[in-house]
Amino acid sequence: MARFSPAIAKLITELGKLPGVGSKTAQRLAFHILSQPPEAAKKLAEAITDASQSTCLCSVCCNLTEQDPCEICSSATRDRTVICVVENPRDVAAMERIHEYRGLYHVLHGAISPMQNIGPDQIRLRELLARLRTEECVSEVILATNPTVEGEATALYIARLLRPAGIKTTRIAHGIPMGGDLEYADEVTLARAMEGRREI
Repeated sequence: MARFSPAIAKLITELGKLPGVGSKTAQRLAFHILSQPPEAAKKLAEAITDASQSTCLCSVCCNLTEQDPCEICSSATRDRTVICVVENPRDVAAMERIHEYRGLYHVLHGAISPMQNIGPDQIRLRELLARLRTEECVSEVILATNPTVEGEATALYIARLLRPAGIKTTRIAHGIPMGGDLEYADEVTLARAMEGRREI
């Protein structure tokens, strides 16, 4: 990256740290930003700073939010007897797109992955268990972790933990392909996966 000025090289390096952005894409993004009027770059920087400073984790479901508790947890119209457990905040947005699920969520912020040294203590599992102890009205937990090896292992681990509590534990059906992520699934696939969930 020596052929670029220090400022451009730094921008490319930072953009390259984004998931799914390789060095060529980082360069294209950097030069696109620099080709725009200075005001556009300033708006982008302000949007990133504002989002970073104004968002926090909901104290109830651990989703990203600007208010605590979040809009979903605060809603009087949501079904408080059902909690859908997902891996990350993007999955909440994906589930909300189907407009059929009216329960609550819990965001784990990851999945159990021994290969990456991520155990149950590294995800928001402790918060889920504490929540289930205090919210006695919960009658079903839907495990909507991604259909990957890590997602399956996480779902089975949670199911085993919840079995003694007598809470009905279901897993979304595999309308979503193995190895796929919820955020990339279309609405029909997600709706079918929710309809075909099964107890585990």
